[in-house]
Amino acid sequence: MTELLVVLNKDEDTVSYVDAVSGQTVGVINVDHNPHEVAVTADGSISYVTNSGGGTVSVLDNRNFTELQRISHPLFKFPHGVGLSADEHELFIAATRSNRVFVIDTSDMEVKEVLATHQKATHMIYLDPDRTRIYIPNIGSDNITIMDAATREIITHIPVGAGPEGAAVHPDGRTLYVANQHDNNLHVIDLESYEVVASRRLGTCPIRLTFTPDGRYALIPNRESNDLSIIDTARQWEIKRIPTGVWPGGTVVDGTGSRAFVANNKTNDISVIDMEGIVEITRYPAGIHPDGMAYTTV
Repeated sequence: MTELLVVLNKDEDTVSYVDAVSGQTVGVINVDHNPHEVAVTADGSISYVTNSGGGTVSVLDNRNFTELQRISHPLFKFPHGVGLSADEHELFIAATRSNRVFVIDTSDMEVKEVLATHQKATHMIYLDPDRTRIYIPNIGSDNITIMDAATREIITHIPVGAGPEGAAVHPDGRTLYVANQHDNNLHVIDLESYEVVASRRLGTCPIRLTFTPDGRYALIPNRESNDLSIIDTARQWEIKRIPTGVWPGGTVVDGTGSRAFVANNKTNDISVIDMEGIVEITRYPAGIHPDGMAYTTV
């Protein structure tokens, strides 16, 4: 099996495949304008990429480095967040400028439902570990919409402060972590009471959030202070802040939790973080303005 980083290069309209061990680029696919976010199937064979500037979604073959299909819809206005259902039969897309969530049947790639959030700047899609609920940050409404993945019913909207974008449910399923790009705060939310149980100040413009597989650390790139916050989830405390390249964005962790990777938008490279020493050990080259990224094996 080959460990790959699927890297979305926003300003050259490509998806590049970077060997996660050697750092070598082993494949490149031309996609539509301004690719932003990506979801990968569990077997690593397929990537779904939102082309925000082009208003489309690309379906990519990760083994042969080809684009299989490109989907459009009249209401795909800046499609951005993307996630897969538990059985991978459905793809969920958030469109920032139409404030809707789209449900796409992955067997024929047809849009079968269009769901309004009734919020502003519906931007991202995150699912909990068992993928029964969808968490949708609404940057313009300063809240997170929680939706039932099966029934599509909106369960609640949780106020979280200014400009939520990065979010993830802890691997234990009990808490939701949210990073706000406008007020630079991290909030930890209990998913039974929906109450904020901890808040911490981060760097400037935190934009993504991911956990190590064991849930020990949360990793949050701070776009405008050019660093990565490391949160010890047992204490819900920032234990270290690592300098990265300029404008860090997409952040992923390998399957063992031993390495993390951060896409640096304005230095066109990827920071490789050793999670044992919690230090950057090297950089891998990327395309122009890398942002969204996934780790997979094929």
